[in-house]
Amino acid sequence: MTPLTLVFDLDGTLAETAPDLIDALNHVLAGDGIAPVPVAAARSMVGAGVRALIERGYAGAGRALTKPRLDALFGDFLDFYNAHIADKSTLFPGVAACLDRCRAEGWRLAVCTNKLEHSSNLLLGKLGVVDRFAFVCGQDTFGIAKPDPAIYRHVLKDLGIEPGEAFFIDDKIANIEAALALGMQAH
Repeated sequence: MTPLTLVFDLDGTLAETAPDLIDALNHVLAGDGIAPVPVAAARSMVGAGVRALIERGYAGAGRALTKPRLDALFGDFLDFYNAHIADKSTLFPGVAACLDRCRAEGWRLAVCTNKLEHSSNLLLGKLGVVDRFAFVCGQDTFGIAKPDPAIYRHVLKDLGIEPGEAFFIDDKIANIEAALALGMQAH
């Protein structure tokens, strides 16, 4: 029998990553002479991937972006972010112990995030928990971002399980609703 699988979101669910994401956003904004966005004000910008974060940062400063400019800023953001990925990011209290207990009880653990797969593995490694996960995917793994339910179909297929064999844990209601619509359990 296939073990039940817990599929976690990363940012805001397993780890507090907003400060490092916002530092990377402010690095990009500074390159265009835009004042930094305070962490408290920028928290609401985080959650739909890097491109959306950059677009929101520029929109907040009253600036529009062309696709070529956004692509260039995306590369700059990733370079800075990956170099500083765990400067301020931390696991939420109790996460490592929870992961260990779940594994000890026979759960298989996975991550499905809108962060890029390489950055996800890098962050999980820096936080000391990458080895707990049997599977990690980001929005670039399948070319699909949450809450598109197609990403969950790919996760289930790659894990070789049916929707009822997976429990999805996320901090965004749209992502939870998409998982529930496929027949996954979610919270």
